[in-house]
Amino acid sequence: MFGKIVSWIDDRIPMTRVWNMHIAQYPAPKNFNFWYFFGSLAMLVLVNQILTGIWLTMNFVPSSEGAFASVEYIMRDVEYGWLLRYLHSTGASAFFIVVYMHMFRGMIYGSYQKPRELLWLFGMFIFLALMAEAFMGYLLPWGQMSFWGAQVIISLFGAIPVIGDDLTLWIRGDYVISGATLNRFFALHVIALPLVIVILVFLHIVALHEVGSNNPDGVEIKRKKGTVAEEDKSKFKFHEYYTDKKDIVDAIPFHPYYTVKDIVGVVGFLILFCWVVFFMPAMNGFFLEAPNFEAANPLKTPEHIFPVWYFTPFYAILRAIPDKLIGVAAMGASIVVLALLPWIDRGRVKSVRYRCGFHKWNIAGFVVTFVLLGWVGATPQTDMKTIISQICTVTYFMFFVLLFIYSKNEKTKPLPERLTK
Repeated sequence: MFGKIVSWIDDRIPMTRVWNMHIAQYPAPKNFNFWYFFGSLAMLVLVNQILTGIWLTMNFVPSSEGAFASVEYIMRDVEYGWLLRYLHSTGASAFFIVVYMHMFRGMIYGSYQKPRELLWLFGMFIFLALMAEAFMGYLLPWGQMSFWGAQVIISLFGAIPVIGDDLTLWIRGDYVISGATLNRFFALHVIALPLVIVILVFLHIVALHEVGSNNPDGVEIKRKKGTVAEEDKSKFKFHEYYTDKKDIVDAIPFHPYYTVKDIVGVVGFLILFCWVVFFMPAMNGFFLEAPNFEAANPLKTPEHIFPVWYFTPFYAILRAIPDKLIGVAAMGASIVVLALLPWIDRGRVKSVRYRCGFHKWNIAGFVVTFVLLGWVGATPQTDMKTIISQICTVTYFMFFVLLFIYSKNEKTKPLPERLTK
């Protein structure tokens, strides 16, 4: 009976074929390691954010008069409301942790290089949509840091010549941050941006399965000699022949091998995630700031205003430059250059395993720079921290400049014929 139902559905929509094509029989390289957990974890956190967000909207009041009180009501009077709120707030930080790790894996293994340029671009669009989604959601609790953080960030658009003032007025929906701003941010946070993110994630996965997964060696999966796939690579796309597992070398079906492996990663992630939710949901002010437990007051400015930790590296770049317009341009450029990595890196070898020692030091320096920028942007500004942020801003962009210079004639190690462990 079950088989007949499945056959009836398959005759009308290719459910089984899609399952086999994208999960069950999808040939994944056999040498995936720890860094390949974060793609599936990002999907898990996305689902968590959508589900907890739906439940939170049932009791949230998107108005300047009722927003803060409704959050307190959720925390105190709604059954398990405190858990839903902490799952959502901690999930936001977890989302960016997972995404940053996922992006870093792409950088060290060259997952942005040909033929995966579009895959990387879709990932960057997801990152931008996440930043917008997080910023919109940050205003909704209507706490002190939410209100004044939004005030600072939205005012940055005023630095744009000619259209700046009109643009900030359009974003706010009023001459100041008000209930109109909150209401439109609520609509974007709950409906528009999640829909955009889901569509982009779908396109990201489609692009991935079109060209196949990269691996720690940066070597493409081999086809057996004499097969159509090996003889005419230009004619056949990856998805057109990957169901024939006999023609593929050094690959294993995604299910059950990597579905089971991902479950192990999910269990480990959930242990850490639940520990934070139940014991340290504010994470000493990094996930939930103390001023945000006070209702927004336009007449009382917090002593120090800075965004949530996942925005602070880019905020530090903004603060490093005295001129407001140049600072905004530098902050935007810091994200644009990440999107342009497929064209900045002109190397012929993908994985850091086989690239020159200078490239490894360059990546390590980039990581240290990014962490320092995050620390400087999340703490009160001093003269010394301003100098540190200026130095780190220069070193941040120098990573891309140096990569463009040395990658074309880089001395690399010989690539293996087959995938290694």
